Amino acid sequence: MSIQYHDPRASLPAAPEPYRLAADFSQSLTVGLLANGFPGSVEFLDAVEAALAAQLPAARFKRYNKGNPSIPANDALLAEIRGECQAVASAYGH
Repeated sequence: MSIQYHDPRASLPAAPEPYRLAADFSQSLTVGLLANGFPGSVEFLDAVEAALAAQLPAARFKRYNKGNPSIPANDALLAEIRGECQAVASAYGH
């Protein structure tokens, strides 16, 4: 009796496409950090900011918190982020 192994990895449904950043990180810019309101999202973004700051010393960071994880960010908050930041990262805590 021989042993057969099953590879559980699925084949890719589509060819991967390279991700191109829209922001120019070689210059000074403001990065928005948007917490979703779940517990832990702000603390997670503390760690994200520290890691990004180590790699992007010229970057400034602006924090946002939509406050309620059950609803999308409202138009006013999104407009504020667009007006103040050249890049943004959002975080989901739990």
